[in-house]
Amino acid sequence: MAPGLTENVGLRAPTAAPPLRSDAGHNKENLIGYKYRKENEIKGTDKLPPATYPEYLPVWDNETERYAPLEPFEHYDHGKDADPSFPDLFPNGQTGIDEITPFIGSEVHGVQLSQLSDKGKDQLALYVAQRRVVAFRDQDFASRPIQEVVDYAGYFGRHHIHQTSGAPKGFPEVHLVHRGADDRTGEIFLQQRTNTITWHSDVTFEKQPPGTTFLYVLDGPTTGGDTLFGDMGQAYKRLSPEFRKRLHGLKAVHSGVEQVNASLNGGGIARRDPITSEHPIVRTHPVTGEKALYVNPQFTRHIVGYKKEESDHLLKFLYDHIALSQDTQARVRWRPGTVVVWDNRLACHSAVFDWEDGQRRHIARLTPQAEPPFETPFEG
Repeated sequence: MAPGLTENVGLRAPTAAPPLRSDAGHNKENLIGYKYRKENEIKGTDKLPPATYPEYLPVWDNETERYAPLEPFEHYDHGKDADPSFPDLFPNGQTGIDEITPFIGSEVHGVQLSQLSDKGKDQLALYVAQRRVVAFRDQDFASRPIQEVVDYAGYFGRHHIHQTSGAPKGFPEVHLVHRGADDRTGEIFLQQRTNTITWHSDVTFEKQPPGTTFLYVLDGPTTGGDTLFGDMGQAYKRLSPEFRKRLHGLKAVHSGVEQVNASLNGGGIARRDPITSEHPIVRTHPVTGEKALYVNPQFTRHIVGYKKEESDHLLKFLYDHIALSQDTQARVRWRPGTVVVWDNRLACHSAVFDWEDGQRRHIARLTPQAEPPFETPFEG
């Protein structure tokens, strides 16, 4: 998710990257055609109150130089150290947990994430891997100093800084999903699409994509604007053994080029040169050992070694399988004070753009990177 419906891939993005402009495409309050009137967000309008957290309004001038390419790093997943009975995460037992579905999704009440010890954070990483996505209600992330929340999420991995998105002034690590009082994205989007669903896992084009990931709401519409999550582990298990066996050993190319193109073509920025990466179509979770599908229509481009028609056919089957498996999906409703934590290795997601244009939807994401995706042998 980004300051739009999706990860800033244009509706009809070009397939080849233009040269990065020397000024990195800076247009301070314009990204992929998205503009907002800051005064309307600060002061409000006749129909909309001021932004609750103006310090989180997006800017695109946190830096004047483009960043160097991301360097490899050794990631340690703290879920490996977790007590599986979760005594520090749920000290009073699991009485405040409502499981949304049997496979994916939980709502938790009575746990304040900001107060967790390191042992509690370790158990959080494991619990989220098991449940895929967890909505913690009545949290204080939004009201705490931004640096404090950034430091908290940094426990789970190196912060990813998004290559194109807006961020709070001084905090490029915070990726913002912001649609304000003047926005008409839904109307424009639906002129070219019949629906707004865009399944993806975040920034899978990176060599080390995210693991345990955080979203917290700042302002939301009166109704709508939920987020859908899909269980990629269950999606893998639902396939026949012979089909799963055929997928093992295959790799697919994931590309960040189109996202940068869309940003520059809309007057936005590019913090780094865009890259592509090859990842296994079936990846293994480093803590649970579980296997999951790892393709998505937003960033996956083709299967390595396959001809175009072969690749397109197989990927379309997988995308349809993921999208149509509503019995392995959960829908999370945003309420004030909600923090959603999910495992980006095991779950895909999509925003649901169904709220009335002109209402504010303002959400912050912290995106710790994890290990390079890897595959373990097929087990039948």
